[in-house]
Amino acid sequence: MAKRKSSGEINHILIVDDQPEVRDYVRNVLEQRGYEVLEAADGEQGLDQYRKSLHTLSLVILDLDFGVGAQTGIELLREMKKISDEIPVMILTGKGSASEGAEAIRLGAADVLEKDVYIEQNLDVSVEKISRLMRVVEENRRLVAENARLRTMTDFYESEFRRKYTMVGESPAFANVVDEARRIANVPRPVLIRGERGTGKELAAALIHYSSDRHDKPFITVNCAAFHGNLLESEIFGHEKGAFTGADKLKIGRFELADGGTIFLDEIGNMALEFQEKILRVIEYQKFERVAGSETIAVDVRVVAATNADLETMMKEGSFRPDLYDRLSFKVLKLPQLKDRREDIPLLVKHFRNELIREVPWVAERSFSDSAIKVLTGYAWPGNIRELKNVVERLLCGKDKPLIDAAEAGLELGAATETAVSSAETFHEKIAEREIQLLLEALRTTGGNQRAAADQLDLTYDQLRHLYKKYSLKDRMAGAE
Repeated sequence: MAKRKSSGEINHILIVDDQPEVRDYVRNVLEQRGYEVLEAADGEQGLDQYRKSLHTLSLVILDLDFGVGAQTGIELLREMKKISDEIPVMILTGKGSASEGAEAIRLGAADVLEKDVYIEQNLDVSVEKISRLMRVVEENRRLVAENARLRTMTDFYESEFRRKYTMVGESPAFANVVDEARRIANVPRPVLIRGERGTGKELAAALIHYSSDRHDKPFITVNCAAFHGNLLESEIFGHEKGAFTGADKLKIGRFELADGGTIFLDEIGNMALEFQEKILRVIEYQKFERVAGSETIAVDVRVVAATNADLETMMKEGSFRPDLYDRLSFKVLKLPQLKDRREDIPLLVKHFRNELIREVPWVAERSFSDSAIKVLTGYAWPGNIRELKNVVERLLCGKDKPLIDAAEAGLELGAATETAVSSAETFHEKIAEREIQLLLEALRTTGGNQRAAADQLDLTYDQLRHLYKKYSLKDRMAGAE
């Protein structure tokens, strides 16, 4: 059966009727309303036009009451449906043809219209009804294609996580985390993963998902720190067409995409306070509405969240909801720092070397000496596993000599430490200075009104209060007077 493209809008219409006066009348009605019309006087012409216009045709208006000896409308309808079942067919009948009209509907006709004095009015209604139906069908087709794409993506990520992002280690601290993750995998409750940067929080979330009975369903990740303000709500819950400037089409949110599977909310501590309430609601009730939407959408999603923030302090300050913390912490998984599982470092070095060889085969000529491994094992690794991976890859892509010795490893670690410390201090100092400057300017222009200052900076009141305390702005403003 032939396939065709559809926009969900009716433009090209084919009229198949053996009465010239009926064709003329229907064509005039449709052309006055902006439609492009093709005509056929019998079944043979109708099928010929149908085949030629298959990829541009939006609707067929077919007369069932052909003259004696001609191919019947029912037979023609069957032939058209064999060629393509995607083009809607509206049936024209005379009075007393109810049984044939019912047969046409059974064969897939979209509507039946009687030739009477109300044909013009009824034709408008019928065309509009079919147009709405086509838009729904087109949207369903798009969603089916999107789901197929996501299933393919999920299959890809599953294979990638199983191969490239395997969690590696044998230390007691590591083994304990893996055992806990697998033990909780099939319990349909939230998990909160806590750990310093670079300890592998996303990998732990993937381990939970792919060890569960949801492993063949989507694993959807969201970095909550990557979206500012209302963009996070749109990203997680989706939005309706026209919800805001630039929302030119419906957007399916991450929770909806994760239906049946797992959603990983990374950097959960970066959520604004008012949005935390919405996340709490969807975790508790598994229901939500898209931005600017009225339909309540029900899902079945396992939530895994992660953070390296001090949530206890944030709760005391009022910038993180205690009830959300209670809901997320059904199970808390604490990831150890790399310095607390040093016996895993040689295994991780070997793993990262093998993975790089897959991408850059010539690095197989380089390997680590025992003395180099000893240097790497003795390092503090403030950046944890992520930092180790970067150092291993830089060393492998370094000098031409086949063996990486202790001196080369030590030089790399010294350079990495010096660069990381100096750039981190400079970066964070500059960010803090700029934040303080913006906050003080806003507070001065609003006469110290914190809510007005928050609006001016596009912050929530809670976010501004957090920064106000963090930078001791009360003292700074008093000192400037």
